[in-house]
Formats: sequence, structure tokens, C-alpha cells
Amino acid sequence: MPDAQIPLVDVKAQYERLIPQIQERVTAVLDSGVFILGPNVKAFEQEAAQYLGVPCAVGVANGTDALVLALEALGVGPGDEVIMTPITWPATANVIVHAGATPVFVDVNDDDLNIDPERAREAVTERTKVVLPVDLAGQPADLDPLMALGLPVIEDAAHAAESRYRGRKIGAIADATCFSLYATKNIAAGEGGLISTNRDDVAQAVLDLRQMRRGDGSIYDIPVPGYKANLSDVLAAIALCQLDKVEKHREIRQRQFALYDDALTALDGITPLARDDRDLHALHLYIVRVDPDRAGATRNDYQRALREENIATSIHFLPVHKLTYYRERFPEQPPLPVAEHAGDEIMSLPLSPAHSDEDIGDVIAALHRVHERFTS
Repeated sequence: MPDAQIPLVDVKAQYERLIPQIQERVTAVLDSGVFILGPNVKAFEQEAAQYLGVPCAVGVANGTDALVLALEALGVGPGDEVIMTPITWPATANVIVHAGATPVFVDVNDDDLNIDPERAREAVTERTKVVLPVDLAGQPADLDPLMALGLPVIEDAAHAAESRYRGRKIGAIADATCFSLYATKNIAAGEGGLISTNRDDVAQAVLDLRQMRRGDGSIYDIPVPGYKANLSDVLAAIALCQLDKVEKHREIRQRQFALYDDALTALDGITPLARDDRDLHALHLYIVRVDPDRAGATRNDYQRALREENIATSIHFLPVHKLTYYRERFPEQPPLPVAEHAGDEIMSLPLSPAHSDEDIGDVIAALHRVHERFTS
């Protein structure tokens, strides 16, 4: 058993490795006195757009604001429906409700828990305005059949900064792709968000909505009632440091994934989510499913036992349509058996560029001990 708890994500240690670069950039911001939409925001947007292979990337205050602005830019409003996955953070659904629209939850694939394109097709009505898939854990959703529906697609790629779908970079496929720069994400600024798009009209709409003035700098005229959704220059400075390291950090997580993959083959009933070999997975989260019939105990039992072994775990995520607000607000929501079953089984294991191979080895050893205890 490790002497101290192995955290799910070691945010502090990850930032400490970049302190010299971060301090240099942040000090320059403080010296300049330009704190909002300054040169670091511009540089981050340009470098992010180049990395993603798009003509436009817009930095915003957080990942949720990215979704808010993308929905409004594509005209989502009262009376509209947005098709989405139930396996996501509640913010993905909350922004639809705040727009006055209705989230239409459809079931997910049993293997990777991303939205099932066939179920999405069946859910389309004359009120459907947008389809909103989520790239769970970094595995891209199956975008081609979703794009083929002929509806705008807003992609929640909070987990998928490095991902590629069928050889194409995530961020350059959907009508708008929304990323998070939250402290635990792969490009971690502490907070912040990013919207990428190939569409000039979407880019201009997002720029107009991001701040309460025109995107061209005109102070005294507004084309739309915008938001205070600016990305700060301090956070953009941190994001630039993280963007520089994003591929290196993925290599570290790739090694950790391989360690887990090798170890889990011996543990009956503990199965990682599927990863499509045709795609490049961002490896943001290592999620397993705990089958109580084969693993000898429930997911919750495993979490408690691992906590006693000083191993932190988490759940990404409980099905949103079963949460109190959505259960009460939309009582006619049909059952989504795949998502609901998975919601009782999924568990995330520790993973981050700041974890050592020894940390991952300690997690694996603890998992083996717990599994043996439950199955003997």
C-alpha cells in the first residue's frame, strides 16, 4: 500500500514542472497591465488553430461558455431540440436548457459509451436544431454518421484536445468544437475554454457573442447582446505553456494506459472502455467497467476498497437524464438501458503526466489485491 494517497489527477505536480515557463509568461502579463484579450490570448488562439488545423479558434472564459456561445452562434433557442448523449458532465445538458431548448438524450454504444449514431438518427424530429456528441475520455464520437444527418454538429471535446477521427484532427470536423482548459484537462490553464470552427459565420458569431462589443474592436456598437465570456491573458499564458507540452504529456499517458491494459487482462470483470484503432485517442481518462457478476463486487465496493488502499478513483459520469433536475423536468424521457447500466459500473483510475510509473504500479497492485479479495 502506498504511504500517501495516489490522487486521480496530480494537478499540483503537473503545474510545478512548468513553473519557470509559467512564471515568465504570467509576470510579463502583470508587467504589461493587459489582462483581458491581450497578446497571450491572441497567441494562444493562433497556436491552437494551427495545432487543430482550423482557420479560427476563439478563447473564452471556460468550457461551459464555449458550449453556450456555440449553441447561440448556431441559432439554438426556445422550442428547439438538441440531441445529446447522457454520459457526460451535466454542463453539456445545462447549456441547452439555459438556451431555452430541450435536451433529447439518446442511448450510447455499449463499448465506448459514446453516443449511438443510429439512436441519434431515430431521435431527429422537425424541431431538432443541433446534434451534440461528447468525445468521452478522449475517444472521438463516431462523427461521420452524425454529420450525415444534415444537421449542425457541436462537438463537446473537453477530453479530446489531441484526438483524431479517421485521420482528421478533432476540432476541424464539426461545425463548432468546444474544448475545456480546466485544471484537470489535457491543456490545463486552471480555467478557460476554446471554440474551433471551419465556418466563417460561426467564427464571427462567437466573436460577437464573446464580449459586449464588436469583435473588430468597435466599442459603441453591438450586433447582438453578447456575454462577458472573455479569456484572461493570465490563463492564456498558462495555456500556451500547456499547449507546448500537450503531445509530450500524451506520450506519458500512453505509457500509463499500456501499463493498465497489460495488468487488466488478468482481472475478470474489470474492463476498460473500448478504443477504436482507426482513431487517435487523447487518453484523457482511464475508465473501466466493473461487472459485479464477474468481479465479485460492485463498482461502489471497489471504490471503497481502493480508498482503503490509498487509491483515489472517480466516476465519469452518472447518466445526466437520471439526475434529479432532468428526471423531474423531463419525466417522459424513455429508458436508456445501455447508459443506465454503464452508470452503475464505470470507474476512473488515476492518470496524469505527473504520475510516475511507480504510482500506476501501486494502483495496479492495489486493484489486484482488491480483486483477489472479492473473487476468492
